[in-house]
Amino acid sequence: MISSRLQSIASLIDADDKIIDIACDHALLDIYLVKEKKIKDIIVSDILNSALNNAKKNIKKYNLEKYITPILSDGLQNINTENKNTIIISGLGTKSIIGILRNIDKHKSINKLVIQANNDHYYLRSFIVKKKFYIENEVVVKDNNKEYITIVFKKGKKRYSYKELMFGPILIKEKSNINYFLNLLKNLELINNKIPKFTYGKKYLSKKIKILKNILKKLQRI
Repeated sequence: MISSRLQSIASLIDADDKIIDIACDHALLDIYLVKEKKIKDIIVSDILNSALNNAKKNIKKYNLEKYITPILSDGLQNINTENKNTIIISGLGTKSIIGILRNIDKHKSINKLVIQANNDHYYLRSFIVKKKFYIENEVVVKDNNKEYITIVFKKGKKRYSYKELMFGPILIKEKSNINYFLNLLKNLELINNKIPKFTYGKKYLSKKIKILKNILKKLQRI
């Protein structure tokens, strides 16, 4: 059984996805996808030999060498993406993810990105949308008392407001996300109370808090 965090990613994978899993760690997600979702061809990669060796051991343990191919690579550098259409990235910060996807427009066959970033979702959404992908789905999951957001981007163009890029165009419409937004509001208010008055940071956070309160009002009326 894989963690709730990884299950949330797996729930967003379709049978026809031809996957590259970047920063795959132990390849537990990919083993699950082959065994449970019947995905037959996955490339897993990591920049660290130690991490990739762990993945190789697990792949061999489950006799899945035929379906999962491990490649040592810094992002997409050593990977041929021609026969793949989906990239998964999880467990990394947005800065690292942006570095990996900086030239994603050169990989013409890739039309789906499944991203679970550790931070800065506004910058993640903004960057990938500028690369001519739109947000098809977003899911929040709690795992070990931490909340994770998984976002599915599909190739195509769509315009988004600041509010949508900051808090998620799908997330802000789902009543099931009220607790997530309440926790986020609580954390932002704690930070805001520690920032001196009349500073840029105070003004910026106050704007976010005001938008977030309006989102919660709307969700609570649904």
